[in-house]
Amino acid sequence: MRFKHLSAAILVSLASSSVIANDEIAFQLAAPQIANTYINDNILPPSIEWHGKSEALLHSADDPWATPFEQNGLKTSPSYADTFAWLDKLIAQTDKLHKVSLGKSPQGRDIWMIVASANGADSPAALAENGKPSVLVQAGIHSGEIDGKDAGMMLLRDIVLGNKGALLDNANLLFVPIFSVDGHERSSQYNRVNQRGPVNMGWRTTANNLNLNRDYAKADALEMQHMLQAINDWQPSLYIDVHVTDGIDYQYDVTFGYNLPQGLSPASYAWLEQSYRPAIESALTRQGHIPGPLIFAIDNTDITQGMSLWNPSPRYSNGYGDARHLPTILIENHSLKPYKQRVLGTYVMLEATLKILGQQATKLTSAIKQDKFSYPARVTLTWKEAQQAQGWDFKGIEYRMEVSPISGNEVVRWNGVPKLYPNLPVMSNTVPDISVTRPSAYYIPPQWTEVIERLRIHGIRMTRLQQPTEMTLQQYQLSNPKFRIKDYEARQTVKADAKLESVEAKLPSGTVRIDTHQPLGDLAILLLEPQSPDSLLQWGFFNPIFTRTEYIENYAVEPLAAQMLEHDPKLQLAFDKALKDEAFAADPKARLRWFYQRSPYYDNQYQKYPVLRAK
Repeated sequence: MRFKHLSAAILVSLASSSVIANDEIAFQLAAPQIANTYINDNILPPSIEWHGKSEALLHSADDPWATPFEQNGLKTSPSYADTFAWLDKLIAQTDKLHKVSLGKSPQGRDIWMIVASANGADSPAALAENGKPSVLVQAGIHSGEIDGKDAGMMLLRDIVLGNKGALLDNANLLFVPIFSVDGHERSSQYNRVNQRGPVNMGWRTTANNLNLNRDYAKADALEMQHMLQAINDWQPSLYIDVHVTDGIDYQYDVTFGYNLPQGLSPASYAWLEQSYRPAIESALTRQGHIPGPLIFAIDNTDITQGMSLWNPSPRYSNGYGDARHLPTILIENHSLKPYKQRVLGTYVMLEATLKILGQQATKLTSAIKQDKFSYPARVTLTWKEAQQAQGWDFKGIEYRMEVSPISGNEVVRWNGVPKLYPNLPVMSNTVPDISVTRPSAYYIPPQWTEVIERLRIHGIRMTRLQQPTEMTLQQYQLSNPKFRIKDYEARQTVKADAKLESVEAKLPSGTVRIDTHQPLGDLAILLLEPQSPDSLLQWGFFNPIFTRTEYIENYAVEPLAAQMLEHDPKLQLAFDKALKDEAFAADPKARLRWFYQRSPYYDNQYQKYPVLRAK
């Protein structure tokens, strides 16, 4: 039993050597147990007790600077009040840390950010003066997934009072311990049934029941509006969003990902893939963790079906980062790993991030500038799925299928034993589908105030016409709108066919002009092109254009139609052709509507997208 503190990964490695007898290794690997730390352990798959070098980062519970997580057996996470009481005490010990409010939540709580810098910056201007890149780390966007908060508190403690102060020599840290502050206080031991700890966990959504990691594009939530303002003000070079997974069992404890090379920030992707990932994975492995890419199984009941490589849209943090050319890393710690293991893995990753950011500031800055000012002539709005050339040797867990007497369906039973699934197929949305040419500018009539305000919140630059102007522009005629049957994220979403037409437009004074040759020009395109899945149109901001508000009575359209046919022989031919459609011919309302739509009385703005394009 002298190897009881070795992790499963280390045991697997040792099993292939002659150092330890294979039968002793087999005994160790056959010992996954149902844990008994958390209230839900007895309904979760078995786990293997983990130990790694990163445990040396922990302070004893009686240490005067132990975090609340360390004080309470590495199983709990502090409340909002206790979190900031502890951080306030730490901030009082140094001039390197400052606490700033990003704004108030709907329930009135401050969303605090800790600014950590060698020069003690307490404002965006002061931080910019030190000339160092900054990483913005947010924990608790889903407040039950709170690993980043406790990891960040430990790291700040070690920067201020321990041996990690040099991390601020070449980089700054912007740390938001709790993003969804109201959801964080809706805390219970019953909130996340699939997750091992902490004992009490916050709620997934905000007090308004909005999912913040579906809100980046539409920015409905007050919390998100504050965060986007912070990004615009503080201008981080790197953005880290810390989550915990749902889904399947596997060996990896820290998985992370970012945009794909097919996206709008290919230079940033190259830096993340070629410089950042190797450095982070090496640091995690040295400390006894098992890092990997983001994991989304195609079929949770059959691992051999392969994995899905995610190409996120701008409603998500990493998709939004791609659109605005802010390199964004989504961390997904494995929910079935114990809380201690996940917190320590996050600490190692954040520390390694500060190191690589400081070392490669020039390369990263160059990549970001390249993406911001590339202005591609065509922009892809939607993607089709394809199998990727490179498969995945997946570090999974053995499982069996059995018929459940409860549901009557087959269910997965993982047994905790590590298993390699070699060369699994990988699918991803990487083939361009709908794409558009890049307009030189968009024009938004001044009455669409909510749309204009959201674009301002994103930081998109705009000007206003000072007088009425006539221009030849392009406009989309929409048709066949399809509304989502159920409400989604507090909105009635819609999709429609779109046909681009040339129009002679009369633009009123106050019309907003958005030049697409700006750093956030690509983001503007994804928000304003109607066929973009995260366009403001598809999120329902323009739904009034799908409502008819003027009508014509049958007693008026009948004589009108007769007059139209009498004066326009071509219209008579078109009507005769339309009558060959039996369904149309048998529908009196459709026949009358046909004439109304071709009359001068018809609403010429009906289903016309009000945002116009300049070539």
